[in-house]
Amino acid sequence: MEILPKGTYTPLVTPFTATGDIDFSALEVLIERQLTAGVEALVMLGTTGESPTISQQESVEIIRFAVELVKSRSSVVACIGNNDTASSIDKAKQAEQLGVAGLLVLCPYYSKPTQAGLYQHFLAIANAVPLPQLVYNIEGRTGINVETSTLMELATIPNIVGVKEASADIEQISAVIAESNTDFLVLSGCDHLNYPLMSLGGHGVISTLANLLPSQVKKLVDYALADDYIAARQLHYQLLPLAQGCFIETNPIPVKTALAMLGLIDEQFRLPITNMSPANRTYWQKVLQENGVFAASVQIEAVNA
Repeated sequence: MEILPKGTYTPLVTPFTATGDIDFSALEVLIERQLTAGVEALVMLGTTGESPTISQQESVEIIRFAVELVKSRSSVVACIGNNDTASSIDKAKQAEQLGVAGLLVLCPYYSKPTQAGLYQHFLAIANAVPLPQLVYNIEGRTGINVETSTLMELATIPNIVGVKEASADIEQISAVIAESNTDFLVLSGCDHLNYPLMSLGGHGVISTLANLLPSQVKKLVDYALADDYIAARQLHYQLLPLAQGCFIETNPIPVKTALAMLGLIDEQFRLPITNMSPANRTYWQKVLQENGVFAASVQIEAVNA
């Protein structure tokens, strides 16, 4: 079984055209930008990718496109999941056939299963598809938390290799790191907690902010993995206003708005996600300007020219 890497995972946005179709030209630009930065993995069709608005056929096309473009230059991870186990298994099998390196498996939403139900859900998917799998724990989106005791049971399943911890509960994160074995990946799912999680012994990040500044996020993670916490902490404070800004409205509104300001994508969303409010747009543009995002983008374009 292929092992998923430690490091920086970018959950890519899904760019749309003005007519609402998937913008594959823009997607190629976004992917190549991430590969230039050297991120360890690209996560397709996660929360940041507006996955609830993407049809199954579009999901197939996006995953296939990413796998064929990336080849061996990075790992492609597909975020899969639904509020029932059977359709989640179908999505997992389809992603496996398309050649992804691993799966990010969403905690089932709306159904609100018990902890026993959660365990059976993730176990069934792991048994059905042998790919390495990360549990996606994000109670704010799904309404249910994967408790540490449940996660430790799941960690004994050979192909459940880690967790995207987006609970924003530093006490829970600490317990997960302390109780899991060193091979179990604990990845930050909250950008403002990337440095704290890494300093506690975490193994990487799945970072919305990396859509904007992949090189800088990767540098922070690399410093932390090398135990250079002074340099990592300095970058943490430099990036913190941007990490917080990425969530002033529902993700992915801020990050897609910023990418549109940079000229990388059209500012298009699918309902019920809508454009950023005028007041927040003014504030966000100021934050981006003050923190050098526009200048950083110009430097990247010059390097790639």
